[in-house]
Amino acid sequence: MFDVTAFERPRWLRDVRRFLPLKPQFVLSGNVRDLQPLDVGTGQVTSQPLSVVLAAELRDAGYAHVLLYDPVAGFRELPPTGGAAISRGELLVQLGLQPDQGGVAPAGLDLMSETLARLAARPGEPIATIVDFASRLVVRHDALAPPEHQAFTRALVSSHTSRPKPCGSPPKPFFNSVFWVAEKEGDLPDWLLVGNPRIRHVPIARPEHRTRRVVARSLIKGMPEAAKAAPHAIEQALDAFVEGTEGMLVLDMVAVAQLARSEGIALSDVGDAVRRYKVGVSDDPWAAIDRGKVRRGADIIRGRVKGQDQAITHVLDIVKRAVTGVGAPRRGSRPRGVAFFAGPTGVGKTELAKALTSLLFGNEDAYIRFDMSEFSSEHSDQRLIGAPPGYVGYDVGGELTNAIREKPFSVVLFDEIEKAHPRILDKFLQILDDGVLTSGRGDRTYFSEAFIVFTSNLGIYRSEPNGGRVANVTPDDAFEVVQERVRSEIGRHFKEVLNRPEILNRIGDNVLVFDFIRPAIAAAVLESQVAGVLADVAAGQGIEVVLDAPVRERLRELCLADLSNGGRGIRNKVEAHLLNPLARALFDADAGTGQRLLADGLDEVGGVSVLSIRAMTAAAAA
Repeated sequence: MFDVTAFERPRWLRDVRRFLPLKPQFVLSGNVRDLQPLDVGTGQVTSQPLSVVLAAELRDAGYAHVLLYDPVAGFRELPPTGGAAISRGELLVQLGLQPDQGGVAPAGLDLMSETLARLAARPGEPIATIVDFASRLVVRHDALAPPEHQAFTRALVSSHTSRPKPCGSPPKPFFNSVFWVAEKEGDLPDWLLVGNPRIRHVPIARPEHRTRRVVARSLIKGMPEAAKAAPHAIEQALDAFVEGTEGMLVLDMVAVAQLARSEGIALSDVGDAVRRYKVGVSDDPWAAIDRGKVRRGADIIRGRVKGQDQAITHVLDIVKRAVTGVGAPRRGSRPRGVAFFAGPTGVGKTELAKALTSLLFGNEDAYIRFDMSEFSSEHSDQRLIGAPPGYVGYDVGGELTNAIREKPFSVVLFDEIEKAHPRILDKFLQILDDGVLTSGRGDRTYFSEAFIVFTSNLGIYRSEPNGGRVANVTPDDAFEVVQERVRSEIGRHFKEVLNRPEILNRIGDNVLVFDFIRPAIAAAVLESQVAGVLADVAAGQGIEVVLDAPVRERLRELCLADLSNGGRGIRNKVEAHLLNPLARALFDADAGTGQRLLADGLDEVGGVSVLSIRAMTAAAAA
């Protein structure tokens, strides 16, 4: 228990109290399996199951008895909170039930509906009945079995025939009320609820900020070091606990506190306890990142991504913010970092995401890629988050939510985001805002430890009024011009074409524009790819191949003539003019391990490149 200066009852409880004299039946749905705050007097508040909190409210309103029914145990009477034990089973016997020595009367569906009908018409002191797990009373709400149909027909008739009776002094109107507690309103037959003015539906939301703060204050006191902590330290931990558990249940908060105690997490690190509970792992790879390696990150990444210094510097700034926590939101659920890579094809956008993964986590195992061209249909969001209940694949889950639960610490690449259906883009609002995505099964998946990267070719071309597409930027434009035009076209696309400016707003200034592969950079890319081909031949075949100067010059002419497709285009040319001719020449020469060969001619015969090779002499080798 804990002291609360100004505790306010939850909204759903106030709604129930307001309509008690007006409605004979209620349906409570939503967050019904969570703990609820209960004021037990003298400023003391505790967290109890919904049935206990509701029973306390009903007794305070003037109900003499509160019964609880569930499909497994049957009927029993709930005792007053903190009060003396009630007589066992006397009321149940009066209702025609047969309680055991513990005061519990087993009852099936038929007997339950008969008892509720008798209760509704019973004179005397008001009685309330809570029917818990009402969702489990029927197999299918849209195809009821005869006993199920009969039971809810009785409930429907009872809701219309019940009349309030005066009770108390001064007298107030009371029904013998029935409370159906269901996970979802739709779990009960539609014809019982829809358009029925005698039944009040009361949704129960997840705990709001004030409720979480009330609960957190008591839980904080039970954590290590709390007894000796200064007041300001407790308040800081309280703030971190409340903000970190945004959207979570009271039951989750209790579990976080238990986790902190069991693993000896300090009061000042309560946010780490929340993180461990969310992602399900104790280790924090972000805390283990080698800062020296990040400092050298620009040089490391330039070895894989050439000619994109501005994009590399910007993305490393995002990484440094993620590692240090500078500028992190108070709610610790948002992704560690978000970047939008834009620019021409083949300039290193995807490669930068891979290099970033290797830099952060030591290898590329934490790299998760989704080709968004596969999600162009309206309902393809089910592939990402899973099918809803009742559909094929519901039990499998979604590709994205499953991947993040398996690898919470990862770089997630959404490639060619502009090709996804706009409905898919709406899912990213949840990820970028709250760092949470709910799967089709209702599981909450947290992206708080992920680094999100979007790539796009938007802005390279623009649409004309006649529907045609023309180049928006060209390799002849200076990088500053490319950057300004690409960003402008991206903004126009999200605002005017997709009508979703809020997505771009969540990304903010983290739109990184990649430059074209300029001639000087293209030459370096070519040399790197040629060296890679020759190294692979040496490692895989044991054959050393040397290209003489005229062959290298001819390769430059053939591979660098058209840079419109960037590094990927250069790689395709290397394959056509070096890799294929070399493989053909080695095969025809029946070259074997240990040989040293000189490539001294590269010609085109019938549109096909032909490479001439010969054994290296001692003079040539020298």
